[in-house]
Amino acid sequence: MVTRTALDVGCGLGALTGELVARLGAEHVAAVDPSPSFVEAARARYPAADVRLASAEALPFGDATFDATMAQLVVHFMADPVAGAGEMRRVTRPGGVVAASVWDFAGGRAPLSLFWRAAREMDPSIDDESERTGAHAGDIVRVFRGAGLRDVTEHELAIETRHASFDEWWEPYTAGVGPAGAHVAGLAHAARDELRERCRALLPPAPFTVSPVAWTARGIV
Repeated sequence: MVTRTALDVGCGLGALTGELVARLGAEHVAAVDPSPSFVEAARARYPAADVRLASAEALPFGDATFDATMAQLVVHFMADPVAGAGEMRRVTRPGGVVAASVWDFAGGRAPLSLFWRAAREMDPSIDDESERTGAHAGDIVRVFRGAGLRDVTEHELAIETRHASFDEWWEPYTAGVGPAGAHVAGLAHAARDELRERCRALLPPAPFTVSPVAWTARGIV
């Protein structure tokens, strides 16, 4: 059997890393993230994987190291998306695959879109992630082509998530993670309560299902 190797760029807590470990074996999986706390958490979850502290724009691996390099919900956080995709191409072997996905923030179909809608009602000037690179149709394709990848294709990826209660849906926003979490953490107590209730009013009665959509693209080295 041919051994396959993969790199998870911007691994966060290790959701994609875990899937790669399950499919390929931990010894064939590497991951990077610029956040020390996320790297620590991913290492604890997958101690046999090669998890390192690094940004997408400066990957600590040699040329043509991996069969596949992936960035799940990360492109819109890159300081320089084309440079990041270029690094992903560099560390991927000729004929290998580079892939990425970003929620459709611009189309209002991200899992956070309802949250940002409520937040904008309170403060129209906030960054709701909809103007970041990757949030629009065609963004990742342009980034990949600019990085020198070939045969680049784009697709929509839809999922469904069922929530048993509103509190289950709201709780992740209180953890201070990502732009939405940082926004909640920066609000005064009264404003936080107002935002929570605005979100509650926009959602159907529990239990309910949300069906977000992501833009996903892949290219060949």
